This record gives sequence, C-alpha cells and structure tokens, in this order.
Amino acid sequence: MNEKQYYVYIITNKYNTTIYVGVTNNLARRIYEHKNKLVEGFSSKYNLNKLIYFECTENVESAIIREKQIKNYSRAKKELLIEKMNPNREDLYESIL
Repeated sequence: MNEKQYYVYIITNKYNTTIYVGVTNNLARRIYEHKNKLVEGFSSKYNLNKLIYFECTENVESAIIREKQIKNYSRAKKELLIEKMNPNREDLYESIL
C-alpha cells in the first residue's frame, strides 16, 4: 500500500491579487518555504505566502495532472475553486500543521 500523499495547492499574497498553483509531497514544509522566502522565483518575487487552497491525492501522476489542469483554468474558474473550499480566503497554513 502506498502511504505517500501529494498535494496541489494555491497560494496568494495578503491582497489576494496574485496566485500560484504548485504541487508537493509535503504541504507543511512547502508552505513554510514559501512563507520564509526559501523558494526563489515567482512566489518570492510576488510575496505569495498565504495558503488558500489545497487538494490531496495518493498518486504523484494524478497530482501533477491536476496541477496542470488548474494552472490552465481561467482566473475566474480558479476563484470558484477557491471559493468552495475557502470563501474568506483565510490562510489555511495553521490548519495543516
């Protein structure tokens, strides 16, 4: 049995103006890296450090496929996805620790 879990997640900045979709096998660690700017690139450049959405799967291939699917969504469709899980755009980081 595969006990590994993979996560597709969406982070934003404090103004909820820019979003980033990513995939990881350790959500708490990855969000910590974003929050502490340990990840160079897009998330660091745009101060993306607030976890507003995530999904979990046991299969890395399905996680990557889902990440690509969400990345190809329009902004409006991404907003609807977030709205269903987190209508107030609260930072979900504490809930995953």
